[in-house]
Amino acid sequence: MAGRLHKLAKYDFTLIFLYVLLIAAGWVNIYSASFDSEGTSIFDFQTIYGKQLVWILLSVPIIAFVLAIDSKFYERFAGVIYVVSMLSLLGLFFFGTTISGQKAWYSFASFSIQPAEFTKATTALALAKFGSEIDTNFQTFKDQVRAFIIIFIPAILILLQPDPGMAILYLAFIFPLYREGLHFIYLFLGLFATVIFISTLAIGVVWVSLISLLVVGTFYFFRLKRKPKPSIAKYITIFITAVVLAFSVNYIFENVFKQHHRDRFNIILGHEVDNQGIGYNTNQSEIAVGSGGLTGKGWLQGTQTKGRFVPEQHTDYIFSTVGEEWGFIGAASIVLLFCFLIIRIVFIAERQKSQFKRIYAYSVAAIFFFHFSINIGMVIGISPTVGIPLPFISYGGSSLWGFTILLFILIRLDGQRMDVT
Repeated sequence: MAGRLHKLAKYDFTLIFLYVLLIAAGWVNIYSASFDSEGTSIFDFQTIYGKQLVWILLSVPIIAFVLAIDSKFYERFAGVIYVVSMLSLLGLFFFGTTISGQKAWYSFASFSIQPAEFTKATTALALAKFGSEIDTNFQTFKDQVRAFIIIFIPAILILLQPDPGMAILYLAFIFPLYREGLHFIYLFLGLFATVIFISTLAIGVVWVSLISLLVVGTFYFFRLKRKPKPSIAKYITIFITAVVLAFSVNYIFENVFKQHHRDRFNIILGHEVDNQGIGYNTNQSEIAVGSGGLTGKGWLQGTQTKGRFVPEQHTDYIFSTVGEEWGFIGAASIVLLFCFLIIRIVFIAERQKSQFKRIYAYSVAAIFFFHFSINIGMVIGISPTVGIPLPFISYGGSSLWGFTILLFILIRLDGQRMDVT
């Protein structure tokens, strides 16, 4: 008995407590978003909240299984686990079921499972395994390419389903690579390209070119006072690159993006107003969140929620229920819980003696941050609708189990951090 208690004491109960709070908050809001005014038992497993309760209960044996496996197993067989998960994505093209235009699920009778929700954990394991090998150096081009291959294989397979929202999330893996020595230039180039892309869509090629000239020229002017003097060729190259990117934006936007993606960007940038069409979901979601005020309308009292005005409210738009019924205080509480979760994971990452565990932990933190920030940004109308769930809060068995496995593998690895040889 004492031995079992000693083993349990190794686990990070702060992280487990945050997990339980988020799960409970998720189920309470799913119940409200799907509640029928006629009333049924919470144990009616034909309802959405009843099914979510089943998935929550089934998470318990999943957690027990993840914690029962020796932590060294995850490192030793990370490559095998990754390959199996990639095969599960490939199998969708032959045996998958199409739902909402995406061939992303395996269906068994009335039960469906989405492999992409689990490949985030397997990719994190594979990346951690590769990064922790003795001869791996993320500052070399060869190892950078290998790391990007590990990241982009699942991203491309998911993009082909097509599920661009889920594929975008794999950019999160750049952050653990940066922590392990990847040159800052990759983050800079990514941010640089994003700013140029959005700015060009917002204000046009000419203004972006002029602003780029002003910014680059200003930086060069101030650098002239330092020794050695800066190379003007480098600054000219940056300016030309910005202009070329700006001129390529319209072509990419019109020929690579699909129409519904273009519509969503145009709505976010204020170029179009379509509150009854492609912008309906976001508009209704903003109304729901805004109507909550400081303290909200009360649980089960949200008029937007009860009126079913927000489509997919129990899944991607669950945060609008939080905002309407619990108000700013409730919404801020959820945001704080996620902030505490991510900060705790980063703290756990930094206390690891094993590089494998540290890379995995940073991958987990980055994945949660991307999901959390993009989903809430989508709900309140500051980012395009891409259709990704809010971890532990949104309805869905695959999502819940995927995030549970992702988190509890970390808890298991951290539980044996003192056993590094």
